[in-house]
Amino acid sequence: MTKDEVLNRLKEGNERFTTDKKEGKLQDKSRREELTQGQSPYAIVLSCADSRVVPELAFDSGLGELFTVRVAGNVANSSSIASMEYAVAHLGTQIIVVMGHESCGAVTAAMSGGDNGYNLNHLLSHIAPAISASGKDAPVNDVVKKNAQLTAEELKTRSTIIKEAAESGKVKIVPAYYNLGSGKVDFL
Repeated sequence: MTKDEVLNRLKEGNERFTTDKKEGKLQDKSRREELTQGQSPYAIVLSCADSRVVPELAFDSGLGELFTVRVAGNVANSSSIASMEYAVAHLGTQIIVVMGHESCGAVTAAMSGGDNGYNLNHLLSHIAPAISASGKDAPVNDVVKKNAQLTAEELKTRSTIIKEAAESGKVKIVPAYYNLGSGKVDFL
């Protein structure tokens, strides 16, 4: 598939999800057996770890179709970047979707500040640029969208593998926003 075909496939899957017409394909025993020979996911999705946001469901995809990386606030930390580098370099995945979501708790916590302990403070520090770029009085969902956009750009500055793939046209990086109530994904 071309990058445009992959994006269309994601959009069509999301349309099925939002209209309760999921196909639920590629989720059976024969698919599991097929995947024992390897994987070739058509998209990488960096998404929040929030239990309400499940990329495989949101895009009506089956086993082996999405390489999903989930971390609170959909931040690009060393481990999430390394995971995406693997999919780009070794699996040939062409699309990276960085998907924030409505009412993100990690973004809300970052905006609230305070001491959340070493690990959570470190994770939330990745969201600080989006807060700065949005302004201190910005609504949380504006910061979520800005965070997805900045994270998409950050992938190219923090990863030589992703940067070279993007610059050569092998990979396209797309920020997105998931609406909790409708399940609709807006590509930003």
